[in-house]
Amino acid sequence: MSALPAPPTPRAFTVADFDFHLPTELIAQHPAPERSASRLLDGTGDVPVDRVFRDLPALLDPGDLLVFNDTQVVKARLFGRKASGGQLEMLIERVLLPHEASDGTAHEVVAHLRVSKKPQPGGRLHMAGGLSGGGFDAVFLGRWPDEQGQLFRFRLSGPADETPYELMARHGHVPLPPYIDHGDDADDERRYQTVFARVPGAVAAPTAALHFDEAVLTALDARGVRRASVTLHVGAGTFAPMKAGRIEDHVMHHERYAIPPATLQAITDCRARGGRVVAVGTTTVRTLESWARSGETQGDTNIFITPGFGFRVVDAMVTNFHLPQSTLMMLVSAFAGYEPIRALYAHAIAQRYRFFSYGDSMLLRRRS
Repeated sequence: MSALPAPPTPRAFTVADFDFHLPTELIAQHPAPERSASRLLDGTGDVPVDRVFRDLPALLDPGDLLVFNDTQVVKARLFGRKASGGQLEMLIERVLLPHEASDGTAHEVVAHLRVSKKPQPGGRLHMAGGLSGGGFDAVFLGRWPDEQGQLFRFRLSGPADETPYELMARHGHVPLPPYIDHGDDADDERRYQTVFARVPGAVAAPTAALHFDEAVLTALDARGVRRASVTLHVGAGTFAPMKAGRIEDHVMHHERYAIPPATLQAITDCRARGGRVVAVGTTTVRTLESWARSGETQGDTNIFITPGFGFRVVDAMVTNFHLPQSTLMMLVSAFAGYEPIRALYAHAIAQRYRFFSYGDSMLLRRRS
């Protein structure tokens, strides 16, 4: 891990301050054989402690509230061809709600597109073999959210009037992160998904929650730890590298979220009994802190959490290890402190923890 001096004030941070050297062999390519057999770095004290994830219930107090993201990863990666025969790859970022679609139906999507030449409006792409080959067609409608947008808007049409979710389930592939070097298989379908995934819409898993299995959930219940959920559909922007040299110049991607009334009540009850709100993953942190600032229980958020941020809801969090120079490194540094995070990452690398989506996790407490 490179030694970088701590900036004198949060305002002095640059993207380079969140860099570190990670040996490539520590990037997990496959999950641990058992979800809760992954490692857990306990970073809540002054000295890091190496644990196993199934130890988590003992590290929480009766009356604490664990908040999960119950989004479900969809098979958003699709392959197809243009009418000219050229090959292409599409990654569906979100399915538009009827009121967002130009025709008022639920058949429009916005997507990233990898192709040699972008289509013209009205152009038809033949996905997964096209209609004649048992697939479906995607008609290009324009850029999104406007004509200068980076994403592309399509209307999907299958032979049986299937919804975009049905078409993805039938023809799509698990959208594994770009640093995983193998194609998706049956194990990825099962393991790149949480055991409590409920609401389809994510193109990346809320990875901190991948470590939970039924045995851990049962142990949490026996410990007296309460549970609640939010929904944030994780977008591909979570993997996007920061192109701006200055943090304040970075434009965050938007993600759709919703918080049910039962979760708001659970947070109120947790505060009343003196418990801690423990977020499972950065997506849950972003959802809860977005609500705390906007007062909106559903909508889009592009909240950008960097050192100096004032947290209003979350007291502790479970999170995986994140990419260098990423917005998520900035979030955990804001939460647990810049220097403590540097020390925890140095410890994790020295102790050969596994990194990123299929890797190990850590437990942090809020220090700001």
